[in-house]
Amino acid sequence: MNLYMLPLVIGAPQIILIVVVVLLLFGGKKIPELMRGLGSGIKEFKDASKGDDEKSEDKKK
Repeated sequence: MNLYMLPLVIGAPQIILIVVVVLLLFGGKKIPELMRGLGSGIKEFKDASKGDDEKSEDKKK
């Protein structure tokens, strides 16, 4: 493995640290609300990109 890529490897300790920091910053009550917003944003993005794909296929016909 390249020595420069080593800091980019995420393991279990790094994930645990990220989860702890997120819990400290936002608190336990706010996280489900944030995840719901993130999920709906991803869904809207997928729907919009699917709509763009359908429009481009219609133009090809």
